[in-house]
Amino acid sequence: MNIPKHVAVIPDGNRRWAKKNSLTTFLGHEKGGTAMEEIIEKSIQMKIPYLTIWGASLDNITKRSKKEVDYLFQIFKKEFEKIAIDKNIHKKEVRIEVIGKWREYFPKDLKDVIENAIQKTKKYDKYFLTFLMAYNGTDEMVDCIKEIQKKREAVDEKTIEENLWTRDLPPVDLIIRTGTEDDPHNSAGFMMWHTAYSQLYFTKKYFPEFKGKQFEEAVKNYSERKRRKGK
Repeated sequence: MNIPKHVAVIPDGNRRWAKKNSLTTFLGHEKGGTAMEEIIEKSIQMKIPYLTIWGASLDNITKRSKKEVDYLFQIFKKEFEKIAIDKNIHKKEVRIEVIGKWREYFPKDLKDVIENAIQKTKKYDKYFLTFLMAYNGTDEMVDCIKEIQKKREAVDEKTIEENLWTRDLPPVDLIIRTGTEDDPHNSAGFMMWHTAYSQLYFTKKYFPEFKGKQFEEAVKNYSERKRRKGK
């Protein structure tokens, strides 16, 4: 199988899944956390070097109710606590990275837990698991341009790449977006520089329904495609 080097996941549909199943929104987010755990495990099993998961957009944090955001913070805290002590993460030497404005918007107890996971895995270099938290791609690009202006550098591909938040990541080979129903689309300029030639995989399954098996099917679908890159 042609295994992609870098897979990025846009998990959508937690709230719609909960509504469909007559459950609270909070349970939808909780089940989404379980699906994420399975996807991470399957990615490592498939020996995919880079996995990036969009954990929360900036709008998720700033435009939803305080009650829902506080619950999201609780889930994030629980998941990063698990990751920090996960035996498989350490056995497989998975480095945890978190990109976005989370240091500006997350509460201190959650930031401490995230920092702990980052520090405990910072020396690993076999697999790279990146979470985008309080992240929007448009914010990333605007900040990149501001940094170039501040440094008075000439604008070219090299300087853009060097000033991105995601500068240490390779190009994304495959984007998986869940919960698309009849509107397959990207959001908020998601990793716009790194996804110029990405293959896209859309599924109607809501994120809580998208487990390890479905992730493997998406990667297999990718492996059967021919990448032309405009040729």
